[in-house]
Amino acid sequence: MTEIKQHEYDLLNEIGQDPMVTQANLSSRLGIAVGSVNWYIKRLIQRGWVKVSHLDRTRLKYDLTKEGMSVFTQRALLYARDSLKVYSDFRKKAKAMVTELQQKDIQQVYLEGDHNDETLDILRLTCIEAGIQLSKTPQGVVIQVDGQDYRMMIRD
Repeated sequence: MTEIKQHEYDLLNEIGQDPMVTQANLSSRLGIAVGSVNWYIKRLIQRGWVKVSHLDRTRLKYDLTKEGMSVFTQRALLYARDSLKVYSDFRKKAKAMVTELQQKDIQQVYLEGDHNDETLDILRLTCIEAGIQLSKTPQGVVIQVDGQDYRMMIRD
């Protein structure tokens, strides 16, 4: 696959959504200096991923080329594949934890962790699917998100 930096990918995304976008708008949206936007766009043009048209003296229009769209799509597909792999790994860990709970005849647990954490969400949904009740108080069996793993504890 063609090597592409994050800012280049972000610029391709923004240009794909709005070919009339200005460099000042791109700078604001992406949080990078206008000079950097200009440099990256020149690089994208040089690579053949973006073409520029002069609409008038001050207005430019950017279009993704076929090659630019291909690079953008490849990167998006790789990201999706990697995301699904990460989800699959956490789902397997959650299922293993639920199997362990079922083998120990545990029917209710408290889930502890950051409520905005996707790994906790995966475990929550896996417990619900298996019919394990989720407690509102951290007593009895507590499952804690521990980095990229789940850890079971018993609290009185």
